Amino acid sequence: MASNVLVTGGAGYIGSHACKALAAAGYVPITVDNLVYGHRWAVKWGPFIEGDLEDRELLHQVMRDYQVEAVMHFAAYAYVGESMQAPGKYFRNNVANTINLLDAMVDTGVRQIVFSSTCATYGMPERMPIDESHPQRPVNPYGESKLFVERALRWYDVAHGIRFVSLRYFNAAGADAEGDIGEDHDPETHLIPLVIQAALGQRPQVQIFGTDYATPDGSAVRDYIHVTDLARAHVNAIDKLITGCNSTVLNLGTGNGYSVKEVIKTVEQVSGRKVNVQEAPRRAGDPPRLVAQSCLAAELLGWVPQHSDLETIVTTALRWHEQRLAGAAELSAATA
Repeated sequence: MASNVLVTGGAGYIGSHACKALAAAGYVPITVDNLVYGHRWAVKWGPFIEGDLEDRELLHQVMRDYQVEAVMHFAAYAYVGESMQAPGKYFRNNVANTINLLDAMVDTGVRQIVFSSTCATYGMPERMPIDESHPQRPVNPYGESKLFVERALRWYDVAHGIRFVSLRYFNAAGADAEGDIGEDHDPETHLIPLVIQAALGQRPQVQIFGTDYATPDGSAVRDYIHVTDLARAHVNAIDKLITGCNSTVLNLGTGNGYSVKEVIKTVEQVSGRKVNVQEAPRRAGDPPRLVAQSCLAAELLGWVPQHSDLETIVTTALRWHEQRLAGAAELSAATA
């Protein structure tokens, strides 16, 4: 009998890709999402319950009715800039609602959880590449909220035996190779979809924030990881938890970095279109380079990125955006 996995935020970008990967691995993903940022159309591989993690009775009911064996927890607000303006919103949703989820797990006997964490818990890097022992000093409420949950998980393990794998990932990117799901944020803040939208004429230009960093071309460097590779890591983590592994924290990245200018050049090459660029000053708090060391994920999960070269990331993301544009054009023509 297939194991049921509760996926909070399963209608979102990474959560929906994880649901597809879970289904392919023989699990049944049970999505709970309030659709604030998620999309109903992205839930395709298991039951969907529209609801919020602040609803404790709903969480108890879902865990009992579906006999949930493990949890993947993606549901969170994730806009760094917004978190600086509205920290209370982030702590209520990302922290308090996660405590509701953990308490529901305690009450219903669910003892395994994979947590979607972030490299934002590290703050400004002291060394590169960043490994799991790097000091955690978040520089925004978003990163602070994720770090708080990591710490709470440790104590729920001590007190209640809830075993966890916290996955700190770097820059999620790309889209499902089969075109079933992709990245659709409103507002969009991620570099690769912004550059693609500029290439497709959906926005007039893309900004480069800082061209005077101590990097090969002066623009900031980031470690991009294909969302399909991320999804597979989450499934590997569930497999390990169900077979009895101890709690752990792992980075997910490639160990390689691409600059903003390299991303723009790759989008231009793959799309065959010119991208209008506007150079702008550095943003406060943006480090020159963020690159992961993910040796532990390879060792403990047997996980190695397979789709995270920049050309593959851009190709799958571009295909997704072109598909969405074509669909919108067909709908407009049909209703005209």
